[in-house]
Amino acid sequence: MTRTTVRLSVTVAAAAAPLLLLPWAAAPARAHGAPTDPVSRVYACSPEGGAVRSAACRAAIAANGAPFTAWDNLRVAGVGGRDRQVVPDGRLCSGGLPAYRGLDLARRDWPATRLAPGGRITLTYASTIAHTGTFRLYLTRPGYDPAKPLTWSDLPERPFAEVKDPPLRQGAYRIGVTLPRDRTGRQVLYTVWENSSTPDTYYSCSDVVFPERAEAAGAAGAGAPAASAPAPPRPRPARTASAPAKSPADAARGGDAPAEAPAARGDDRPAEAAAGEGTPVAKATHGGAAPSAPLLAGGAAAVLLLTGGAALALRLRRR
Repeated sequence: MTRTTVRLSVTVAAAAAPLLLLPWAAAPARAHGAPTDPVSRVYACSPEGGAVRSAACRAAIAANGAPFTAWDNLRVAGVGGRDRQVVPDGRLCSGGLPAYRGLDLARRDWPATRLAPGGRITLTYASTIAHTGTFRLYLTRPGYDPAKPLTWSDLPERPFAEVKDPPLRQGAYRIGVTLPRDRTGRQVLYTVWENSSTPDTYYSCSDVVFPERAEAAGAAGAGAPAASAPAPPRPRPARTASAPAKSPADAARGGDAPAEAPAARGDDRPAEAAAGEGTPVAKATHGGAAPSAPLLAGGAAAVLLLTGGAALALRLRRR
């Protein structure tokens, strides 16, 4: 190797070394997430969420000063279960983070998911890397007013569901829960994901709509199957003079339908037995008056004998 080649190799290596320090060259693993069903505000108003052009999302983006491109990064470090002490009232949906303040707007037109009181749902929480931690789900109290900022007093002290370390499958945690039965109208499903493998806690607001009581009662009445009356007995066909009388086998079955064919019963017995128990095959096949083969053969022999005798007698007379 020449001096020129060695000098060129050293120069290339020195130029490439700083590239290894660039963020994209050693990008940290993204370990974030947010609910996509029922859809959270931050995801609904993100470029991927599909509701970015709604009036509520436009207002949130304007208040935010920037779009919600980092919809999966709404997290607060070092909370350690002290959610009510760390996250201030009126800022629950943003987690108290200024970069997400548009999510705290008190509005009645946030993109929402229709749910049934007392129904069973599967919360889908999109994530990119599995983490251990506990999900706590809260539902705003009866009488919650969406036109007012969300406060901790709007949520019960205890979550209605708490799930620890669910598995991450196909990019999402899927958590099956049963909803409270006493909610109507617009409510907020508030999800807290406290990581145990990181110091972070994630917060999210999912707007949901329950039917009003009158609507729910009407839907229950319309959806409930009516009690069906027993079907009237089917009239039996009148027997006519030309209709054959029931056979003993029919009488034993107690019905007017003809006896099943052996093949329809799946009967693999010989045809003799299948034709009818104790019934001779000859009688069942031939019937009563037809002459049998031996009788025909005997008659033919007698005719030949008479014809031969008459011819012999005629010859003897001619002699």
